[in-house]
Amino acid sequence: MSQPKLFLHDHPASSYAQKVRMALREKGQQIRGLGEANPRMEVPALEDGDFKIFDARIILQYLEDKYPEHPLFPKDPRSRAETRMIEEVCDTAFEAINWGQGEIAWCERATGDLADKLNREATAQTKVICEWLTERLGSKQWFNGEKFGYADICVAPYVNRSCIYGNGPAEGTALREWRERVMQVPSVKQTTEEMLASTEKMKGTLKDVFKAGSGRRREYRDHRLEWMIKSGGLEVVEKGIKEDTIRFSWPGGI
Repeated sequence: MSQPKLFLHDHPASSYAQKVRMALREKGQQIRGLGEANPRMEVPALEDGDFKIFDARIILQYLEDKYPEHPLFPKDPRSRAETRMIEEVCDTAFEAINWGQGEIAWCERATGDLADKLNREATAQTKVICEWLTERLGSKQWFNGEKFGYADICVAPYVNRSCIYGNGPAEGTALREWRERVMQVPSVKQTTEEMLASTEKMKGTLKDVFKAGSGRRREYRDHRLEWMIKSGGLEVVEKGIKEDTIRFSWPGGI
């Protein structure tokens, strides 16, 4: 009996979705489908037959269980814990910074002095995270150890997105050298090219897509909301609520 096809509901610009795209490619699976299978109205979501899964971390864990012949997660407990910590920092703190800069650059939620202030905060905070990641990498070739794996998939989308905003790893650092290596991994290279093509199309369009009265709203979930407020953008949130151009997480916030 043939196995049911996997359908991925995603957007190539989403860092969370990029992780899943990379993992699927590493597992030798094709990427099929685009749509909605998540009550939280977020991407990515995965359909495996009649089974629907949301949240990038849960999807990656499911793929690791379903396709054990191509393991991405390290085996020893210490490395596994290190991988989980890297994923946590990237999925929350790093994602929020990149997302916040997207709100400024693409959606023009802030302009002038406020935009300058938020971008300065983003640059400073990205530097701290890149230094932390450099320490985690140490002298290893890969975050996963001797070969490319799960931890590298967790880092790549966020470092690549930071490079778009001019906040990539500093020259001469181990993280910069890692980024040059990881961009030669086929699953990362292809996924990143898809991301770049998608973001190029979005330039100059998102401001109108999410303007007041459009009926469309960007999600300000937990760590994103925290970043905008702590970095000095409370007025961005207040304006978004007033104009109904932002939303909060399910349930009750859709």
